[in-house]
Amino acid sequence: MSKGFLLVVSGPSGCGKGTICKELLRRNKDLIFSVSATTRKPRIGEVDGKNYFFIDKEKFDSMVARGEFLEYANVHNNSYGTPKKFVIDNIGKGEIVLLEIDVQGALQIKSVYPEAVFIFILPPSMEELKNRIIKRGTETKKDIDIRLKNALKELKFVDEYDYFVINDKVSDAVENIEAIITAERLKVKRHKNLLKKINIQEG
Repeated sequence: MSKGFLLVVSGPSGCGKGTICKELLRRNKDLIFSVSATTRKPRIGEVDGKNYFFIDKEKFDSMVARGEFLEYANVHNNSYGTPKKFVIDNIGKGEIVLLEIDVQGALQIKSVYPEAVFIFILPPSMEELKNRIIKRGTETKKDIDIRLKNALKELKFVDEYDYFVINDKVSDAVENIEAIITAERLKVKRHKNLLKKINIQEG
């Protein structure tokens, strides 16, 4: 059995990483979506253990204290984190775990789990990134300016990643990531007893 791995997909707000990950999961049923833990209340239709692990603040804080998260953050008065056990258990089964996360979260993970595979999603241009954020219709001009300013800062961290994928067309971006997954699956380090597997004999 080949060894699984954690596939971290991140990039600045508006780069389309969420859309790409949804399409990856739709096309590749063998990928396991990394389920985050959160202290916020479930929304209508959300399922515990599928969308999120819904826990209270006391349990979240105790998990932080025990080092049970690969990364965690506080967003809008709610806490979010990536449970280490869920990821490690599935990797141990030979699974590929897909994690969509922001740049700060990805850098946190790299500091504690550098063996993950890190992919940075780039926009075709800053102008296109701005257009995508505007098309959402959910942000004020001030919010858009803040997001663009943050995006410029985050783009400087692309050197910290293993791969980059330009999201000009979602289907092309997904195919590029699928190619990366194939290459990573075939790395020798992920296959124990490789010579025994193909039954190579001397002479």
